[in-house]
Amino acid sequence: MFLRKLPTWMLLLAVSPALAQVIAIRAGGVIDPSNGKLTRNQVILIEGTKVKSIGPDTAVPAGANVIDLSHSFVLPGLMDAHTHISWNSGWGDDGTYARLETTSTAFRALMAIKLAREALNSGFTTLRDVGGIEGEYAMTDVRHALSLGWFIGPTIQSCGKIIGPYGGQYHRVAPEYGRTWTHDFADADSPEEVRAAVRRNIFYGANCIKLVADNSVYHYSVEEVKAAVDEAHSAGLAVAVHVLGGEAARNVILGGADSIEHGHNLDDDLLRLMKEHGTYLSGTEFPMAHLVGMYRSQSEAETQDAKEVDRLRRSYKMGVKIVFSTDTVIDLPGKTRGQMMLDYLDQWIRAGIPPADILKAMITSNAELLRIADQRGRIAAGYAADIIAMPQNPLDDIKALREVNFVMKDGRQIKQQAAGAE
Repeated sequence: MFLRKLPTWMLLLAVSPALAQVIAIRAGGVIDPSNGKLTRNQVILIEGTKVKSIGPDTAVPAGANVIDLSHSFVLPGLMDAHTHISWNSGWGDDGTYARLETTSTAFRALMAIKLAREALNSGFTTLRDVGGIEGEYAMTDVRHALSLGWFIGPTIQSCGKIIGPYGGQYHRVAPEYGRTWTHDFADADSPEEVRAAVRRNIFYGANCIKLVADNSVYHYSVEEVKAAVDEAHSAGLAVAVHVLGGEAARNVILGGADSIEHGHNLDDDLLRLMKEHGTYLSGTEFPMAHLVGMYRSQSEAETQDAKEVDRLRRSYKMGVKIVFSTDTVIDLPGKTRGQMMLDYLDQWIRAGIPPADILKAMITSNAELLRIADQRGRIAAGYAADIIAMPQNPLDDIKALREVNFVMKDGRQIKQQAAGAE
Protein backbone atom coordinates (compact mmCIF):
# COMPACT_ATOMS: atom_id res chain seq x y z
CA MET A 1 0.00 0.00 0.00
CA PHE A 2 2.79 2.43 0.86
CA LEU A 3 4.60 2.01 -2.48
CA ARG A 4 1.44 2.87 -4.42
CA LYS A 5 1.40 6.35 -2.85
CA LEU A 6 4.95 7.21 -3.95
CA PRO A 7 5.60 9.43 -6.99
CA THR A 8 6.79 7.46 -10.03
CA TRP A 9 10.42 8.65 -9.78
CA MET A 10 10.62 7.63 -6.11
CA LEU A 11 9.07 4.25 -6.90
CA LEU A 12 11.77 3.62 -9.50
CA LEU A 13 14.49 4.45 -7.02
CA ALA A 14 12.92 2.14 -4.47
CA VAL A 15 12.76 -0.92 -6.71
CA SER A 16 15.48 -0.45 -9.34
CA PRO A 17 19.08 -0.96 -8.17
CA ALA A 18 20.14 -0.87 -11.85
CA LEU A 19 20.10 2.93 -11.73
CA ALA A 20 23.57 2.90 -10.16
CA GLN A 21 26.09 4.69 -12.39
CA VAL A 22 28.55 2.55 -14.27
CA ILE A 23 32.25 3.33 -13.85
CA ALA A 24 34.71 2.43 -16.58
CA ILE A 25 38.43 2.17 -15.73
CA ARG A 26 40.86 2.25 -18.64
CA ALA A 27 43.79 0.27 -17.22
CA GLY A 28 47.21 0.27 -18.87
CA GLY A 29 48.16 -2.99 -17.17
CA VAL A 30 46.15 -5.32 -14.90
CA ILE A 31 48.04 -7.73 -12.61
CA ASP A 32 46.54 -11.05 -11.53
CA PRO A 33 48.15 -11.69 -8.11
CA SER A 34 47.28 -15.39 -8.21
CA ASN A 35 49.78 -16.07 -11.01
CA GLY A 36 51.76 -12.84 -11.57
CA LYS A 37 50.30 -12.39 -15.05
CA LEU A 38 50.18 -8.88 -16.52
CA THR A 39 47.47 -8.10 -19.08
CA ARG A 40 47.68 -4.87 -21.07
CA ASN A 41 45.02 -2.33 -22.06
CA GLN A 42 41.96 -3.56 -20.21
CA VAL A 43 38.63 -1.87 -19.58
CA ILE A 44 37.08 -2.59 -16.19
CA LEU A 45 33.35 -1.92 -15.86
CA ILE A 46 32.03 -1.39 -12.33
CA GLU A 47 28.40 -1.21 -11.34
CA GLY A 48 27.52 -0.46 -7.75
CA THR A 49 30.00 -2.19 -5.46
CA LYS A 50 31.15 -4.91 -7.87
CA VAL A 51 33.05 -5.49 -11.07
CA LYS A 52 30.62 -6.09 -13.92
CA SER A 53 33.11 -7.12 -16.60
CA ILE A 54 36.73 -6.74 -17.72
CA GLY A 55 38.40 -7.15 -21.08
CA PRO A 56 40.40 -5.42 -23.83
CA ASP A 57 37.36 -4.89 -26.07
CA THR A 58 34.79 -4.12 -23.40
CA ALA A 59 32.51 -1.31 -24.62
CA VAL A 60 32.14 1.73 -22.41
CA PRO A 61 28.42 2.49 -21.95
CA ALA A 62 27.14 5.97 -22.72
CA GLY A 63 27.13 8.13 -19.61
CA ALA A 64 29.65 5.99 -17.75
CA ASN A 65 32.11 7.72 -15.45
CA VAL A 66 35.48 7.06 -17.13
CA ILE A 67 38.63 6.86 -15.00
CA ASP A 68 41.87 7.00 -16.97
CA LEU A 69 44.53 4.68 -15.53
CA SER A 70 46.01 3.95 -18.94
CA HIS A 71 49.52 4.78 -17.69
CA SER A 72 49.17 2.81 -14.46
CA PHE A 73 49.46 -0.71 -13.15
CA VAL A 74 46.20 -1.92 -11.64
CA LEU A 75 45.58 -4.76 -9.20
CA PRO A 76 43.16 -5.86 -6.47
CA GLY A 77 43.42 -4.13 -3.11
CA LEU A 78 46.08 -5.28 -0.65
CA MET A 79 45.29 -7.33 2.47
CA ASP A 80 46.94 -7.69 5.87
CA ALA A 81 46.18 -10.77 7.98
CA HIS A 82 47.49 -9.48 11.32
CA THR A 83 46.60 -5.99 12.48
CA HIS A 84 45.67 -4.22 15.70
CA ILE A 85 44.08 -1.06 14.38
CA SER A 86 42.48 -0.06 17.68
CA TRP A 87 45.89 0.56 19.24
CA ASN A 88 49.03 2.58 18.60
CA SER A 89 51.78 2.35 21.18
CA GLY A 90 55.40 1.60 21.79
CA TRP A 91 56.19 -1.84 23.20
CA GLY A 92 59.55 -1.04 24.75
CA ASP A 93 58.41 -0.50 28.34
CA ASP A 94 56.24 -2.08 31.02
CA GLY A 95 53.63 0.67 30.75
CA THR A 96 51.86 -0.75 27.70
CA TYR A 97 49.29 -2.74 29.67
CA ALA A 98 48.78 0.12 32.13
CA ARG A 99 47.85 2.30 29.18
CA LEU A 100 45.41 -0.36 27.98
CA GLU A 101 43.76 -0.33 31.39
CA THR A 102 43.23 3.43 31.25
CA THR A 103 42.01 3.65 27.64
CA SER A 104 38.29 3.27 27.02
CA THR A 105 36.65 1.05 24.43
CA ALA A 106 35.17 4.17 22.83
CA PHE A 107 38.60 5.75 22.40
CA ARG A 108 39.93 2.56 20.85
CA ALA A 109 37.05 2.53 18.35
CA LEU A 110 37.90 6.10 17.33
CA MET A 111 41.56 5.13 16.98
CA ALA A 112 40.53 2.24 14.75
CA ILE A 113 38.53 4.50 12.44
CA LYS A 114 41.57 6.77 12.05
CA LEU A 115 44.11 4.00 11.48
CA ALA A 116 41.83 2.00 9.19
CA ARG A 117 41.51 5.00 6.88
CA GLU A 118 45.29 5.46 6.88
CA ALA A 119 45.68 1.82 5.85
CA LEU A 120 43.08 2.22 3.11
CA ASN A 121 44.85 5.27 1.69
CA SER A 122 47.98 3.12 1.27
CA GLY A 123 46.05 0.50 -0.68
CA PHE A 124 44.97 -1.95 2.05
CA THR A 125 41.32 -2.67 1.32
CA THR A 126 40.98 -5.69 3.65
CA LEU A 127 42.34 -6.15 7.18
CA ARG A 128 42.07 -8.86 9.80
CA ASP A 129 42.17 -7.35 13.27
CA VAL A 130 43.37 -10.12 15.56
CA GLY A 131 41.99 -8.69 18.77
CA GLY A 132 43.29 -8.39 22.27
CA ILE A 133 43.51 -4.61 22.46
CA GLU A 134 40.02 -3.54 21.45
CA GLY A 135 38.51 -3.52 24.95
CA GLU A 136 34.87 -4.57 25.03
CA TYR A 137 34.48 -5.47 21.34
CA ALA A 138 35.25 -2.06 19.87
CA MET A 139 35.91 -3.56 16.45
CA THR A 140 32.38 -5.01 16.21
CA ASP A 141 31.03 -1.46 16.42
CA VAL A 142 33.68 -0.16 14.00
CA ARG A 143 32.65 -2.79 11.45
CA HIS A 144 29.00 -1.87 11.97
CA ALA A 145 29.67 1.83 11.50
CA LEU A 146 31.60 1.13 8.29
CA SER A 147 28.77 -1.05 6.98
CA LEU A 148 26.33 1.81 7.58
CA GLY A 149 28.53 4.18 5.57
CA TRP A 150 29.21 6.48 8.51
CA PHE A 151 32.94 6.27 7.81
CA ILE A 152 35.15 5.16 4.95
CA GLY A 153 37.47 2.25 5.59
CA PRO A 154 38.62 -1.21 4.52
CA THR A 155 36.74 -4.46 4.94
CA ILE A 156 37.59 -5.69 8.43
CA GLN A 157 37.48 -9.05 10.12
CA SER A 158 37.72 -8.83 13.91
CA CYS A 159 38.54 -11.57 16.40
CA GLY A 160 37.21 -9.99 19.59
CA LYS A 161 38.98 -10.94 22.80
CA ILE A 162 42.06 -13.15 22.46
CA ILE A 163 41.40 -16.51 24.12
CA GLY A 164 44.25 -17.92 26.18
CA PRO A 165 45.33 -19.77 29.31
CA TYR A 166 44.97 -17.88 32.58
CA GLY A 167 46.44 -14.38 32.35
CA GLY A 168 46.20 -13.76 28.63
CA GLN A 169 49.35 -11.93 27.57
CA TYR A 170 49.82 -10.12 30.88
CA HIS A 171 52.64 -10.72 33.33
CA ARG A 172 53.32 -9.85 36.98
CA VAL A 173 49.87 -8.53 37.89
CA ALA A 174 49.54 -7.97 41.63
CA PRO A 175 46.89 -10.39 42.98
CA GLU A 176 44.99 -7.67 44.85
CA TYR A 177 44.25 -5.85 41.57
CA GLY A 178 42.25 -8.76 40.20
CA ARG A 179 41.96 -10.05 36.64
CA THR A 180 42.43 -6.71 34.90
CA TRP A 181 43.46 -8.42 31.66
CA THR A 182 39.94 -9.72 31.03
CA HIS A 183 39.02 -6.39 29.46
CA ASP A 184 41.17 -7.53 26.53
CA PHE A 185 41.64 -11.30 26.93
CA ALA A 186 39.41 -14.27 27.74
CA ASP A 187 40.73 -16.87 30.18
CA ALA A 188 39.97 -20.43 29.09
CA ASP A 189 41.74 -23.39 30.73
CA SER A 190 40.02 -26.49 29.39
CA PRO A 191 38.40 -27.61 26.14
CA GLU A 192 34.99 -26.75 27.59
CA GLU A 193 36.10 -23.25 28.63
CA VAL A 194 37.69 -22.70 25.22
CA ARG A 195 34.43 -23.61 23.48
CA ALA A 196 32.52 -21.23 25.75
CA ALA A 197 34.97 -18.40 25.04
CA VAL A 198 34.66 -18.92 21.28
CA ARG A 199 30.88 -18.78 21.59
CA ARG A 200 31.03 -15.55 23.62
CA ASN A 201 33.23 -13.92 21.00
CA ILE A 202 30.85 -14.96 18.23
CA PHE A 203 27.87 -13.73 20.25
CA TYR A 204 29.47 -10.29 20.57
CA GLY A 205 30.19 -10.05 16.86
CA ALA A 206 33.62 -11.58 16.19
CA ASN A 207 33.97 -13.00 12.67
CA CYS A 208 37.33 -14.67 13.26
CA ILE A 209 38.85 -16.32 16.35
CA LYS A 210 42.27 -15.76 17.92
CA LEU A 211 44.05 -17.81 20.59
CA VAL A 212 47.33 -17.15 22.35
CA ALA A 213 48.95 -20.53 22.95
CA ASP A 214 52.29 -19.97 24.64
CA ASN A 215 52.62 -16.57 26.23
CA SER A 216 53.46 -18.24 29.55
CA VAL A 217 55.43 -21.30 30.60
CA TYR A 218 52.17 -23.26 30.27
CA HIS A 219 50.52 -23.65 26.88
CA TYR A 220 47.48 -25.09 25.13
CA SER A 221 47.09 -28.80 24.46
CA VAL A 222 46.02 -30.32 21.16
CA GLU A 223 42.58 -30.95 22.65
CA GLU A 224 42.14 -27.31 23.70
CA VAL A 225 43.17 -26.02 20.27
CA LYS A 226 40.91 -28.54 18.59
CA ALA A 227 37.96 -27.41 20.72
CA ALA A 228 38.39 -23.84 19.44
CA VAL A 229 38.81 -25.02 15.86
CA ASP A 230 35.73 -27.26 15.95
CA GLU A 231 33.57 -24.53 17.44
CA ALA A 232 34.82 -21.79 15.10
CA HIS A 233 34.74 -23.89 11.95
CA SER A 234 31.18 -24.96 12.67
CA ALA A 235 30.31 -21.26 12.56
CA GLY A 236 32.31 -20.74 9.35
CA LEU A 237 35.14 -18.82 11.04
CA ALA A 238 38.91 -19.29 10.77
CA VAL A 239 41.19 -19.68 13.80
CA ALA A 240 44.48 -17.81 14.23
CA VAL A 241 46.87 -18.73 17.04
CA HIS A 242 49.71 -16.68 18.51
CA VAL A 243 52.54 -19.13 19.07
CA LEU A 244 56.30 -18.89 18.69
CA GLY A 245 57.49 -22.49 18.39
CA GLY A 246 58.23 -25.72 20.24
CA GLU A 247 55.65 -28.15 21.58
CA ALA A 248 53.03 -25.40 21.76
CA ALA A 249 53.33 -24.82 18.01
CA ARG A 250 53.12 -28.54 17.30
CA ASN A 251 49.88 -28.67 19.32
CA VAL A 252 48.50 -25.72 17.34
CA ILE A 253 49.24 -27.43 14.02
CA LEU A 254 47.87 -30.81 15.10
CA GLY A 255 44.82 -29.10 16.60
CA GLY A 256 43.87 -27.86 13.12
CA ALA A 257 44.34 -24.09 13.47
CA ASP A 258 44.12 -22.20 10.19
CA SER A 259 47.16 -20.01 10.83
CA ILE A 260 50.11 -19.60 13.12
CA GLU A 261 50.69 -15.97 14.06
CA HIS A 262 54.36 -14.96 14.46
CA GLY A 263 56.02 -18.39 14.71
CA HIS A 264 59.44 -16.77 15.01
CA ASN A 265 61.00 -19.89 16.61
CA LEU A 266 59.64 -22.49 14.18
CA ASP A 267 62.26 -25.09 13.22
CA ASP A 268 62.29 -27.02 9.95
CA ASP A 269 60.41 -29.99 11.42
CA LEU A 270 57.54 -27.73 12.45
CA LEU A 271 57.54 -25.99 9.09
CA ARG A 272 57.30 -29.37 7.37
CA LEU A 273 54.39 -30.26 9.64
CA MET A 274 52.68 -26.99 8.72
CA LYS A 275 53.08 -27.80 5.04
CA GLU A 276 51.66 -31.27 5.58
CA HIS A 277 48.59 -29.93 7.40
CA GLY A 278 48.10 -26.85 5.19
CA THR A 279 48.61 -24.45 8.09
CA TYR A 280 49.21 -20.86 6.99
CA LEU A 281 52.11 -18.86 8.41
CA SER A 282 51.16 -15.30 9.30
CA GLY A 283 54.68 -14.40 10.29
CA THR A 284 54.69 -10.65 11.16
CA GLU A 285 58.36 -10.15 10.23
CA PHE A 286 59.05 -6.84 11.97
CA PRO A 287 61.27 -4.32 10.13
CA MET A 288 64.35 -3.14 11.99
CA ALA A 289 62.98 0.34 12.74
CA HIS A 290 59.92 -1.27 14.35
CA LEU A 291 62.03 -3.72 16.35
CA VAL A 292 64.20 -0.91 17.70
CA GLY A 293 61.01 0.70 18.98
CA MET A 294 59.92 -2.55 20.62
CA TYR A 295 63.16 -3.78 22.18
CA ARG A 296 65.37 -2.14 24.78
CA SER A 297 68.62 -2.46 22.85
CA GLN A 298 69.91 -2.38 19.28
CA SER A 299 71.59 -5.77 19.71
CA GLU A 300 68.31 -7.44 20.79
CA ALA A 301 66.57 -5.92 17.79
CA GLU A 302 69.28 -7.13 15.40
CA THR A 303 69.12 -10.68 16.79
CA GLN A 304 65.36 -10.81 16.43
CA ASP A 305 65.53 -9.31 12.93
CA ALA A 306 67.93 -12.00 11.70
CA LYS A 307 65.79 -14.77 13.22
CA GLU A 308 62.59 -13.54 11.58
CA VAL A 309 64.06 -13.10 8.10
CA ASP A 310 65.69 -16.53 8.27
CA ARG A 311 62.40 -18.17 9.29
CA LEU A 312 60.56 -16.43 6.43
CA ARG A 313 63.24 -17.54 3.96
CA ARG A 314 63.04 -21.16 5.15
CA SER A 315 59.24 -21.13 5.09
CA TYR A 316 59.16 -19.91 1.51
CA LYS A 317 61.76 -22.39 0.29
CA MET A 318 59.94 -25.30 1.94
CA GLY A 319 56.61 -24.38 0.34
CA VAL A 320 54.70 -23.45 3.48
CA LYS A 321 51.60 -21.37 2.74
CA ILE A 322 52.56 -17.84 3.77
CA VAL A 323 50.54 -14.65 3.99
CA PHE A 324 51.50 -11.02 4.37
CA SER A 325 50.93 -9.82 7.94
CA THR A 326 52.36 -6.95 9.92
CA ASP A 327 51.35 -6.49 13.58
CA THR A 328 52.16 -2.79 13.39
CA VAL A 329 51.36 -1.08 16.69
CA ILE A 330 54.10 1.52 17.20
CA ASP A 331 54.28 5.12 16.08
CA LEU A 332 57.12 6.15 13.77
CA PRO A 333 57.52 9.90 13.19
CA GLY A 334 56.17 11.15 9.88
CA LYS A 335 54.54 7.86 8.85
CA THR A 336 50.92 6.77 8.66
CA ARG A 337 49.79 3.32 9.74
CA GLY A 338 49.53 2.24 6.10
CA GLN A 339 53.06 3.39 5.31
CA MET A 340 54.39 1.49 8.32
CA MET A 341 52.59 -1.66 7.17
CA LEU A 342 54.39 -1.38 3.83
CA ASP A 343 57.73 -1.26 5.70
CA TYR A 344 57.37 -5.05 6.05
CA LEU A 345 58.05 -5.45 2.33
CA ASP A 346 61.74 -4.94 3.11
CA GLN A 347 61.82 -8.16 5.13
CA TRP A 348 60.27 -10.15 2.30
CA ILE A 349 62.81 -8.73 -0.12
CA ARG A 350 65.66 -9.67 2.22
CA ALA A 351 64.25 -13.19 2.46
CA GLY A 352 64.67 -13.51 -1.30
CA ILE A 353 60.98 -13.77 -2.18
CA PRO A 354 60.17 -12.60 -5.75
CA PRO A 355 57.68 -9.74 -6.23
CA ALA A 356 55.06 -11.97 -7.87
CA ASP A 357 55.03 -14.28 -4.85
CA ILE A 358 54.87 -11.35 -2.44
CA LEU A 359 51.79 -10.05 -4.27
CA LYS A 360 50.24 -13.52 -4.10
CA ALA A 361 50.86 -13.64 -0.34
CA MET A 362 49.42 -10.15 0.12
CA ILE A 363 46.25 -10.72 -1.88
CA THR A 364 45.40 -14.22 -3.12
CA SER A 365 46.68 -16.21 -0.15
CA ASN A 366 45.24 -13.74 2.34
CA ALA A 367 41.86 -13.95 0.63
CA GLU A 368 42.01 -17.74 0.96
CA LEU A 369 43.00 -17.63 4.63
CA LEU A 370 40.29 -15.08 5.43
CA ARG A 371 37.71 -17.21 3.56
CA ILE A 372 36.74 -14.44 1.18
CA ALA A 373 38.42 -15.71 -2.00
CA ASP A 374 35.02 -15.97 -3.68
CA GLN A 375 34.34 -12.27 -3.00
CA ARG A 376 37.61 -10.32 -2.98
CA GLY A 377 41.20 -10.57 -4.22
CA ARG A 378 40.49 -10.64 -7.97
CA ILE A 379 39.45 -8.13 -10.60
CA ALA A 380 36.78 -10.26 -12.19
CA ALA A 381 33.04 -10.18 -12.84
CA GLY A 382 31.05 -10.51 -9.62
CA TYR A 383 33.95 -9.60 -7.33
CA ALA A 384 34.02 -6.58 -5.04
CA ALA A 385 35.47 -3.53 -6.77
CA ASP A 386 38.47 -3.19 -4.45
CA ILE A 387 41.08 -1.79 -6.85
CA ILE A 388 44.38 0.03 -6.52
CA ALA A 389 46.85 1.46 -9.02
CA MET A 390 50.38 2.84 -9.14
CA PRO A 391 52.68 4.34 -11.80
CA GLN A 392 55.36 1.62 -11.72
CA ASN A 393 55.12 -2.15 -12.09
CA PRO A 394 55.32 -3.98 -8.72
CA LEU A 395 56.25 -7.18 -10.57
CA ASP A 396 59.54 -5.48 -11.39
CA ASP A 397 60.03 -3.85 -7.98
CA ILE A 398 57.64 -4.62 -5.14
CA LYS A 399 58.48 -1.26 -3.58
CA ALA A 400 56.26 0.27 -6.27
CA LEU A 401 53.43 -0.46 -3.81
CA ARG A 402 54.67 2.48 -1.78
CA GLU A 403 53.48 4.76 -4.60
CA VAL A 404 49.81 3.70 -4.74
CA ASN A 405 48.04 6.73 -6.21
CA PHE A 406 44.56 5.31 -6.84
CA VAL A 407 42.32 3.48 -4.39
CA MET A 408 38.78 2.25 -4.98
CA LYS A 409 36.84 0.50 -2.23
CA ASP A 410 33.63 -1.37 -3.10
CA GLY A 411 33.23 0.74 -6.22
CA ARG A 412 33.81 4.04 -4.44
CA GLN A 413 36.82 6.07 -5.48
CA ILE A 414 38.79 6.93 -2.35
CA LYS A 415 42.01 8.36 -3.72
CA GLN A 416 43.42 9.48 -7.04
CA GLN A 417 46.61 11.43 -7.62
CA ALA A 418 48.36 12.31 -10.84
CA ALA A 419 49.97 9.22 -12.35
CA GLY A 420 53.52 9.17 -13.67
CA ALA A 421 54.62 7.81 -17.02
CA GLU A 422 55.37 4.12 -17.49
